[in-house]
Amino acid sequence: MARKRKGRDISGWVVVDKPAGLTSTAVVNKLRWAFDAKKAGHAGTLDPDATGVLAVALGEATKTVPFITDALKAYRFTVRLGIATNTDDADGEVIATSENRPTEGEVMNALSAFVGDIEQVPPQFSAVKIDGERAYKRARDGEAMEIAARPLYVEALDFLSMPDMDHVELELVCGKGGYVRSIARDLGEALGCYGHVLSLRRIWSGPFDADDGVTLDQIEHLARTPEIDQYIRPLEEGLCDLPEVRCTPEGAARLRNGNPGMVISSEAEYGDEAWASFEGRAVAVGIYRAGELHPSRVFL
Repeated sequence: MARKRKGRDISGWVVVDKPAGLTSTAVVNKLRWAFDAKKAGHAGTLDPDATGVLAVALGEATKTVPFITDALKAYRFTVRLGIATNTDDADGEVIATSENRPTEGEVMNALSAFVGDIEQVPPQFSAVKIDGERAYKRARDGEAMEIAARPLYVEALDFLSMPDMDHVELELVCGKGGYVRSIARDLGEALGCYGHVLSLRRIWSGPFDADDGVTLDQIEHLARTPEIDQYIRPLEEGLCDLPEVRCTPEGAARLRNGNPGMVISSEAEYGDEAWASFEGRAVAVGIYRAGELHPSRVFL
């Protein structure tokens, strides 16, 4: 018999403004403890030194994580020009330097090559798997790997400022699987001067904004108290990019049992992935077909 998980049956999203110095997993573990939640997970890893939006799902909201992971995300970051590191960020060992420095105009002209559907090679120190093993584990052992390029959609890469000849501040909007460190590395190579990420902040992720995030100090102050639940946002916010259909009472009952259920569509078209609501609460996600939703995820 499987061991019953301890904790509360609570569901929803907590948007954390992650501080530098913690892994995403460490933040999730802190929140799981603070909310006494049975289940928790995050929608998109941030590097330990990065700050900004880390969307943490509790309970049934973990079923909506893929919709936030797949959503567009925005980052503000600073590239240090003239230096390449083995991690493509400021924590790594310097592996190459250059005295060359681009002009502001040259930087701006180079950015267009990184917009649209591009191919990106992840950093050597990354979580991608090489022959079943995480790349960062092999990189720590000193192994240099050939990592295949991966497709990435970049909606925008905007120039913000160039405070001096060594630093460029940029803003990136991209889809799932993007590595800002790779953008910095490849931009430095394109400019003939090398580069790495000096600082990085995720300013929004799907519907979640860093300005609305709570700090870990706020979480720890109210940990294990009833008042902490004020930071929980509705599960339904993780479904905002999908069309909504409304259930009939009978349809809601059938969907909760994993069967196709009757719905009233106001937004969805035949074949759309949609979410069904009943009395304002999410019941299921699935495929809409001719007045029915065929569920793939059911919310208890």
